[in-house]
Amino acid sequence: MIQRIQTLYLLLASILLGLIFILPVADISAADAVYRLDIGGVKKAGELITSGLPLAIFLSAVILVHVVTIFLYKKRLLQVKILILAIILLLGLFSTFFWFAYMGFKGAEVGFKLTIAIPAMVIILDYLAIRAIAKDESLVRSLDRIR
Repeated sequence: MIQRIQTLYLLLASILLGLIFILPVADISAADAVYRLDIGGVKKAGELITSGLPLAIFLSAVILVHVVTIFLYKKRLLQVKILILAIILLLGLFSTFFWFAYMGFKGAEVGFKLTIAIPAMVIILDYLAIRAIAKDESLVRSLDRIR
């Protein structure tokens, strides 16, 4: 399981997604106040303005999908289907970050942190894992033809 490159891609993707739990996503400047967006929600000076529970649930689901996919190494085609679902969920997570950043602030300046790029990096890792899984599947099929 661990010797396969796609497992390493999925493990790295899970670790990167876990970093979103501890890193801030954006700083929002609106109406002479600075707000911080992280997985807990939108906060002003430590006081919670908007709950980030949907973000936390969404992110937890994406991490769970990646961890489950790691352990489905014997079912390669199912892994590919689940990774396509994970990519769709990551696009949803990415758009949810933008929605939280711009939802209640008219004319606000939003300064996104490097954390906003993590879903894009994970999408690339998922694509690489899908390619590696497809390569494994074609190798197995070619060996079946030889027998």
